[in-house]
Amino acid sequence: MKNILLKNGLNPEPDLIVKSTWQEFLSSHWDVLAACDFFTVELFVGHKLIRCMVFFVMELSTRKVNIAGITPQFHGYQVEQIARNLTDDTDGFLKDKRYLIHDRDPLYTKKFQAILESSAVKSVKLPPKSPDLNSYCERFILSIKSECLNYLIFSSGEQLEYAVHSYVAYYHHERIHQSLNRIIEPIHATDDKAEIVCIERLGVLLKSYHRLAA
Repeated sequence: MKNILLKNGLNPEPDLIVKSTWQEFLSSHWDVLAACDFFTVELFVGHKLIRCMVFFVMELSTRKVNIAGITPQFHGYQVEQIARNLTDDTDGFLKDKRYLIHDRDPLYTKKFQAILESSAVKSVKLPPKSPDLNSYCERFILSIKSECLNYLIFSSGEQLEYAVHSYVAYYHHERIHQSLNRIIEPIHATDDKAEIVCIERLGVLLKSYHRLAA
């Protein structure tokens, strides 16, 4: 595979030019990479189906996810404000990152990319119809839908937000990730000799089992 960055005319930095494959690019910049994507969820409101969009960003090295916005329809100015929030010097999710991988959705406007670059985060635009190159985000979308959202019927944006954030808490603090072979951010003290306890979220939809310390 030829260098995707060069193929898309991104004028990458010299240290990227020598890389000939996508996998080499990922591995050589792993700790400073993030990726983002949108997915949709249908709400049943007033006997009508309304499509709602969820925008999220993932830190690839840790798989941490930040839900950047949930709304029926994003507009360019909203995504641009999200870019400002993500690159905030104090607590922005991208404040220590150098590259943000995303597809060619028109919501990623030139101003969106300029806001990123003003904080030294380079926008890496993927080729058309290449979801496999953003596989970690695609995997998260599959996980949140197949483990949570597909089992629920939402009648408001508030319900969707509650479910999404509940799943993200479960995803970060209780769910074992096979590729990492660990929990991303364990918050429960454990004891190998303690009894196994079930932790539940969203009723009994999200469950995990741990030996919790007393």
